[in-house]
Formats: sequence, structure tokens, C-alpha cells
Amino acid sequence: MRVVVQRVTEASVTVDGEITGQIGPGLLVLAGFTPTDSAAELDWMARKLVQLRIFADADDKMNLSVQDVGGELLVVSQFTLLADARKGTRPSYVQAAPPPIAIPLYEEFVRQLQALLGRPVATGRFGADMKVRLLNDGPVTIVLDRNKA
Repeated sequence: MRVVVQRVTEASVTVDGEITGQIGPGLLVLAGFTPTDSAAELDWMARKLVQLRIFADADDKMNLSVQDVGGELLVVSQFTLLADARKGTRPSYVQAAPPPIAIPLYEEFVRQLQALLGRPVATGRFGADMKVRLLNDGPVTIVLDRNKA
């Protein structure tokens, strides 16, 4: 599992001209799943995201989590995060989970985040052609990988 986390002042996802998810200050999470991801990876990543201290405290140090500041989450599935472009000029996506595996992982990941935050989590639409808009705050962008090794 791989995610790209961006601290944002606002973010939204639009599909076919309709906003499917929108947040104010918080985290935009782009999430990619592998065929071997399990509940353990989802749990680790969900807890990591909710507790990741990348928001400023009173001393302007990144010492607070999205949970601490009451921030929102927007989670967007993105299989291209698992691209392998080491050979040639056309990326390979064989490391990305196919939809029958990725959809349940994505839905469970969102459920876990909602449970940890105690409030709804905004989402995109799995497999759709999505337009993602964001205003990166900082900018702060972090890549998190969950390797089983």
C-alpha cells in the first residue's frame, strides 16, 4: 500500500461535473493498493494518517495531527501510485491491485479512517476519471509506503 498525503487548506474531487468529495483544512490522501495488501496494512496506514503530526501547534512547529486540529480527510483511489517506470517510457501497473481486489480494500480503508476520526471521510469515485483540486498548505506532501518485509 502506498499513499501520498498532502496537507491542504481545501480540496475537492469532481466526476462528470459533479463534486463527489470536498473538504476544508485537512488531508488529501491519494491511495494505491497492491494485490497482497491485507487488514494489517490498512490498519497501520489508517492509524498512521490519523496520528501523523504535520499541523502547526501554537509555536508553529509541526506537532499536531489531523485528529488534534479537527481537520477533514479526502481519500482518492489512485492506482498509478504503484507505477513502475524503471524500464522504457511506458509505466507498468502490474503491482497495482485490480479493481475486484482494490475496491474492497479502498472501502475498508475509508471505513477505518471514519472509525478512527469519529466522523465522515470525503471520497472520490473508485475507477472514475476524477478531477482533483487542492490548495496545498505549506506545501506539505509526504509519501507513505507500507511494506510487509
